Amino acid sequence: MASPAPIKAGREADHPGNVFDEACSSRLALELIASKWTLLILPALQDGPMRNNALLRKIGGISQKVLSQTLRELERNGLVIREVRGTKPLHVEYRLSALGLSLSDALVTLDRWAETHGGALDAAREHYDGLAQSHR
Repeated sequence: MASPAPIKAGREADHPGNVFDEACSSRLALELIASKWTLLILPALQDGPMRNNALLRKIGGISQKVLSQTLRELERNGLVIREVRGTKPLHVEYRLSALGLSLSDALVTLDRWAETHGGALDAAREHYDGLAQSHR
C-alpha cells in the first residue's frame, strides 16, 4: 500500500492558534496528545515501524481494542501511518509520519521527566495523604 501524501501545513503555519481559546482546534490536538496511550504509543514507534503485537508486548496494560482504537485515531490525525505489507500472510505495520515524529520527540522528553520524577510525585502524594488523614 502506498504511503499517504505528506500532510501540508495550512493556515496553522501562519497562525499557530491559541490553546486557551475554547474554540481553537489546538484544543483537539491537546485532547489527543493527553491520552496516556498516545503518550506511550508515539514514543514506542520512534525507533521504527512496529506490528500490532509488538506494540501490545511493549506497552504494558493496553488492550487490543484500545490499541486499535488509538492507532486508528492517530492515523486519522496524520500522526501514524498504517502500512499493509504484501507478504503471505499479510501483516500490518505502523510507523510515525513526519508530524508524528515531531510530536514524539517532545513526548520522549515528557516520558523521561516522568521516569525521573515519578518517585518525587509518589512521595508528595504520600505526604499529602498523610496530612489529610491526620486532619480527619
